[in-house]
Amino acid sequence: MSYDPAIELKNVAKQYQIYDKPSDRLRTMLPWNRHKIIGKTFHALRDVTLSVAHGEVVGIVGRNGAGKSTLLQIVAQTIQASHGEAITHGKVSALLELGSGFNPEFSGRENVYLAAAVAGLSQEEADQKFDEIVAFSEIGEFIDQSVKTYSSGMMIRLAFSVATSVKPDVLIIDEALSVGDGAFARKSFERIMALKDRGCTILFCSHSLFQIESLCSRAIWIEKGEIREDGMAANVVAAYQNYLDTLTMPEAFQPHPSTVQGHARFSKVVVSLDGQQEGLLKGFSGRSTLGIYGEFVSDPSLPCPSAAVTISGPDGRILCSAGAWNDGVLLKRDSKGAGTFSIQFPSIALLKGRYHVGVYLFCERGLHTYDWADPVAVFELEQKGVQQGIVELEHRWESFDL
Repeated sequence: MSYDPAIELKNVAKQYQIYDKPSDRLRTMLPWNRHKIIGKTFHALRDVTLSVAHGEVVGIVGRNGAGKSTLLQIVAQTIQASHGEAITHGKVSALLELGSGFNPEFSGRENVYLAAAVAGLSQEEADQKFDEIVAFSEIGEFIDQSVKTYSSGMMIRLAFSVATSVKPDVLIIDEALSVGDGAFARKSFERIMALKDRGCTILFCSHSLFQIESLCSRAIWIEKGEIREDGMAANVVAAYQNYLDTLTMPEAFQPHPSTVQGHARFSKVVVSLDGQQEGLLKGFSGRSTLGIYGEFVSDPSLPCPSAAVTISGPDGRILCSAGAWNDGVLLKRDSKGAGTFSIQFPSIALLKGRYHVGVYLFCERGLHTYDWADPVAVFELEQKGVQQGIVELEHRWESFDL
């Protein structure tokens, strides 16, 4: 059986010329400057080659400015590639930037008929679908108001309703559903799933990796205008998430150069997990030992400072903490005010997930903060069982005969 692609891109590239001042654009039009390079060339896409089969649902991931929207606009034929070939088979419906394809001076009703005509529907077909489009969009009596008076949510509801009601062969969605409210987003995804079941080819671009993995069987990661990875959605999403995590990894601890007169500060902090001290630390729930070692300098005329450690989730919520003063531990220092501390969390009971470590230097009563670094390290735990939650508490099961 021959492969029948719905979308084909062959060595597609898109370039934009960036000028330092408006007059430079005019200079490029002069005959004697035709072969001169004026300004800078920005490569939005670089020789992208891919194909998407009929009925395939493909997610597009990547950072802002990576080239995702440019790729989708070329597939939707709203912009032309600088070179290469882009072929799409069948009726294409696209939800790109907010309000694209709508005339702001027209009413909602007029824009529905305009969009239907662009999609290839006859007047009779548009009449038949009009009530369905309005009902799904929940615009109600505002359908006869000018679109420029619509909120962003109303705009996207109407645009989505039109785009999915024309029964497209290829549906392109570029982050549009992030504007709608929760109830409409749920209804929208139900319609997308219905289109998917009907065999519609879908390109879905979103920063929600959960949505990409749930909806798509395949994902493409775009980075700096090139395909970084193309494969099963779960694998691509995992690789992309790991890449994002490396971008947010805390830098190696650097002590603050401030004076210690009337003050105190860290001079060194080392976090280890089973001996690992650099990059993303990896271990196992219930087995690994987390250790934090710190050195500090302080004004010897002040009472010796105290230290605290926090462990937080990626959302910043503190999951647990330990303070030396709270545990009745007094830190030691020399006559010049320099001291050290260390703390260990053996057989750490946190369940699988990624966690941040923070360190704090307080006054002797734990009220005033002298210095802090949060996060100073990131660690990731795996687990064997299927326990859910954040921590596995020590427990004991019993069973008795009745």
